[in-house]
Amino acid sequence: MKQIFQKELTGFFGSLIAYIVMGVFLVTVGLFTWVFPEDSVLQYGYADLGIFFTVAPYVFIFLVPALTMRMLAEERKMGTLEVLLTRPISVWELVLGKYSAVLVVCILTLLPTGLYYLTLYQLGNPRGNLDTSGILGSYFGLIFLGALFGAVGMWASSLTANQIVAFLVAAFLCFVLYAGLDSLAGLISTGSRHLQVKQLGALYHYEAMSLALLDSRDIIYFVSMSGLFLFFTVLRIKHTV
Repeated sequence: MKQIFQKELTGFFGSLIAYIVMGVFLVTVGLFTWVFPEDSVLQYGYADLGIFFTVAPYVFIFLVPALTMRMLAEERKMGTLEVLLTRPISVWELVLGKYSAVLVVCILTLLPTGLYYLTLYQLGNPRGNLDTSGILGSYFGLIFLGALFGAVGMWASSLTANQIVAFLVAAFLCFVLYAGLDSLAGLISTGSRHLQVKQLGALYHYEAMSLALLDSRDIIYFVSMSGLFLFFTVLRIKHTV
């Protein structure tokens, strides 16, 4: 697993993939957070990163599948997946090694945005007047979202040898899991069914974390959903190799 992880991480940073993903993410969220006048923190007048934590998940919906689309699809296309599995490595080790590399890139992509917090800390009136616990909870939520989207992307990549198809399937499923189920719950006016459908979506649990309420139920949701898609990925590989 360690060798697979190192190989994938080196592949990301040995090419332009990781740099493009990180650059697109930082430019996009930076424009919404600081530049566009209708959303800019500077125009808003409050030391708050709400717009950043609103936009970032939607950018992740496209960028994380861009990272995962080649993971297994390319191996299948090149015929190297079977070769990898002839080595003393299990399917789980193969999948987790590749998945871990994606997760590390997601975390590294978020690290530079810590400057947003430091900037707002200085701009606050009085200085430091911002919801630090809420911001920290939102960052944890973004990491868990990246983990979930990465697992979905791994499964989508295991379905086909075409990277574009893998990207489209993953982006669609990530959107459904994040915002689609929440919109579906909106069609159900009230009652327990409304809440049940809403809780199936990642947006509900992400928003709960942004309130600095690190409830074990939210963590269990992200861990179990990520594990479920990784399990599907392993099953797919075992049945096609």
